Amino acid sequence: MNILGISAFYHDSAACLVQDGIIVAAAQEERFTRKKHDPSFPENAIKYCLDQAGLDGKDLDFIAFYEKPFLKFERIIQTYLAYAPQGINSFIRAIPLWINKKLWIKDYISKNLEFNGKIIFPEHHQSHAASAFFPSPFQKAAFLTIDGVGEWATASYGTAIDNKLNILAEMMFPHSLGLLYSAFTYYAGFKVNSGEYKLMGLAPYGTPEYKDVILTELMDLKKDGSFKLNMKYFNYCAGLTMTNKKFHKLFGGPPRKPESELRQRDMDIAASIQKVTEEILLRMVNHLHKESGQDNLCLAGGVALNCVANGLILRESNFKNIWIQPAAGDAGGALGAALFVWYQYLDNQRLTDEKTDSQFGSYLGPEYKNTGILEYLENNRISHIKLSDEEIPEKIADLIAQKKVIGWFQGRMEFGPRALGSRSILGDARSEQMQEIMNLKIKFRESFRPFAPSVMAEHSADYFELDRESPYMLLVSPLKKELRKDITSDEKQLLGLDKLKIVRSSVPAITHIDYSARVQTVKKKKNNRLYYQLLEKFKEKYGCPLIINTSFNVRGEPIVCTPEDAYTCFINTNMDYLLIGNFLIKKNHD
Repeated sequence: MNILGISAFYHDSAACLVQDGIIVAAAQEERFTRKKHDPSFPENAIKYCLDQAGLDGKDLDFIAFYEKPFLKFERIIQTYLAYAPQGINSFIRAIPLWINKKLWIKDYISKNLEFNGKIIFPEHHQSHAASAFFPSPFQKAAFLTIDGVGEWATASYGTAIDNKLNILAEMMFPHSLGLLYSAFTYYAGFKVNSGEYKLMGLAPYGTPEYKDVILTELMDLKKDGSFKLNMKYFNYCAGLTMTNKKFHKLFGGPPRKPESELRQRDMDIAASIQKVTEEILLRMVNHLHKESGQDNLCLAGGVALNCVANGLILRESNFKNIWIQPAAGDAGGALGAALFVWYQYLDNQRLTDEKTDSQFGSYLGPEYKNTGILEYLENNRISHIKLSDEEIPEKIADLIAQKKVIGWFQGRMEFGPRALGSRSILGDARSEQMQEIMNLKIKFRESFRPFAPSVMAEHSADYFELDRESPYMLLVSPLKKELRKDITSDEKQLLGLDKLKIVRSSVPAITHIDYSARVQTVKKKKNNRLYYQLLEKFKEKYGCPLIINTSFNVRGEPIVCTPEDAYTCFINTNMDYLLIGNFLIKKNHD
């Protein structure tokens, strides 16, 4: 039974192939087109998924599209009518695409894939819920999905047992935690739908001076975490921006201009909305725990990528276990839609061992063998040496210890926004300079952004206050107190981005200014064997079981997919070495 899931036309379009309930392949369209957050119909991602299984469109039994287009169109029309004539410009921009393409998605899919079978349309938050629960290790759980907006719903919660989802309650547009966070992302000068993680990374530099203003003026927050926004401060229902003049007056000025200098006020704004988000989520999950009586929680939707809040939920909520979909945003909707058809629509049995998820480490994208890599290198006359599988861990461990920055291209590409040891840039977490070097000279991004560690799972508790695995880099955890360094009285006087100068721990390159880190725990498995061996060798030779792992891309570009993508990124940055398959390439910095 072959089921293709598709998400498209908002952001992060993707495709996923499920065969007899097994996730065979999944990828975002952006990785192929090189357009970050590409919203277009995922032709390349679909082709990859079908090629991976040796299929074409005629071999598919079902196709699942991740939401109901007509229901979404209804919401858009009703919203424009409610705000008319204010939203006329936005209306004029949006409607042609709906009339020409989005409303006819069924015909568009059938024609493009030569598919004459049944196309299923779960609701947007059903797809999110399916992506959260069905790949999870739990036989039963509560689920919470939170994002900007689907058709009408902006959040939903419910229970899931065996192969069935039961949505118990929803929040409706325009009241949305995702859109609230995006409004502050816009106000802080970052790009909506891609800059939210920057706001989260900036938050520890500020103090939550505006938290009470947000809770009293912008919303009416209930004990269960539900809320209504005061829409007089927002522009996203009708306009082409997120906030309006009343919002700007309330917070003391216009939005920060993109790329302009960050002020303390911007940092305080970030800290404030992050704290509000955490409070809302804690109220939601504790209410859900009480309502559901479950000990396991599954999360999806774009807000579930807020790994600081996820760590707080893990530490402070009443749930015992948590599992978060690695591709929690709209890309994961393609995976959820396909699994929804297999389990809920077709009523297939679902059994788990309560320990192992079925996401396969999220290594679900394309893989490139040594023969193809060598052909590319020779055709382009790229100098290289070949290492054996046995030589790789020690050689790369030695280079990292020499403070070299390594492009690491191995195995199947990750599905979701996080690099998990297949398409990664690696560095030494012990270096006091490495965060600045990698941010400014390699990633070409803001200096305040922290880097994440990959750590051997069996040693994570030696470094972090984390009592479980975090294989998908979706939990932020405090660093162990004994690894922290005392701060001098002079250092305590530093403000804003000057705090970056402080060496806070024995692994300073992955220690954020609040002594936290976004942790990836790595176990030795078939699909990441070489990456684990690298960590193992680094521990054996240098006494440290963790390294920096950041995504293999530069600012504004998607994570690399092909050998050509990897080499292009490598040659246009100050990376020192590129390991691509078994081939090591050295940068000639001269």
